[in-house]
Amino acid sequence: MWTHKAWPGRLLPSGLGTHERLRAYARYCDAVEGNTTFYATPARDTVVSWAQQTSAGFRFVLKLPRVLTHDRRLTGADAELRAFLHAVEPLGPRAHALWIQLPGSFGPGDVDTLDRFLRRLPSAHRYAVEVRHRAFFDEPREAGRLEDVLSVAGAEWVPFDTTGFFATPPTSDAEREAWTKKPRLPLRTRALTDRPIVRYLGRDDPDRTAQGWQGWVGVVAGWLREGRCPTVFVHTPDNADAPMLARRFHDEVRARVPELAPLSEPEPVDTAPADGQATLF
Repeated sequence: MWTHKAWPGRLLPSGLGTHERLRAYARYCDAVEGNTTFYATPARDTVVSWAQQTSAGFRFVLKLPRVLTHDRRLTGADAELRAFLHAVEPLGPRAHALWIQLPGSFGPGDVDTLDRFLRRLPSAHRYAVEVRHRAFFDEPREAGRLEDVLSVAGAEWVPFDTTGFFATPPTSDAEREAWTKKPRLPLRTRALTDRPIVRYLGRDDPDRTAQGWQGWVGVVAGWLREGRCPTVFVHTPDNADAPMLARRFHDEVRARVPELAPLSEPEPVDTAPADGQATLF
């Protein structure tokens, strides 16, 4: 999702056409999570339009369709995988990583399946895996085994940091809804590759969100000094301020690593009211 009903007229220009919305977002942030690809493989022509709206340096982290990860659990979906890879091919270098988000039931007993799946993937792409089974976080042996499989494949382990979000009870409807849906897992900050990816969930209050990411500012600054190329996605329960918060995080990291390039300036925002329509891919 690169537009949100709360953004037009406030963070992004209002009244943009379908083929202008991503272009405007790409001036605000230089990466996006391709979450809706989880629900359906996009048409190749649609992906061509994404490429046309973004520079070669823009980063898409695209989630593999659920038929692969959740329904088939990485087995017996070769045709669906080929269709997805064909569809996203027009992105070229913009396809920063293909994101394999696995269900919470995908545990240590499934690691061999993941190993076989990763070994069969084409080397033209980078891959990132998000696991949600508690054993991978609580049991060093299982974490080490998963890390070995990912390292052999050159794949990254994507942490979804919800620790700050769950530190205190929810205070709004959006927070209460997220409280029942988001995973509660221990914090993980280790990178396996030169392209680490972080997903961070804050609170409705922007200042509390920024307070909760302070540890990540240091981690990301350290990765940059090591020559890594991290990508960080900032979420809140309602995502109303997510692009603004992402830029704030970038500024805080840049204060520690001045050689980090600034983000481009967003397009001017008019004062016309948003149409209230949520827009997905």
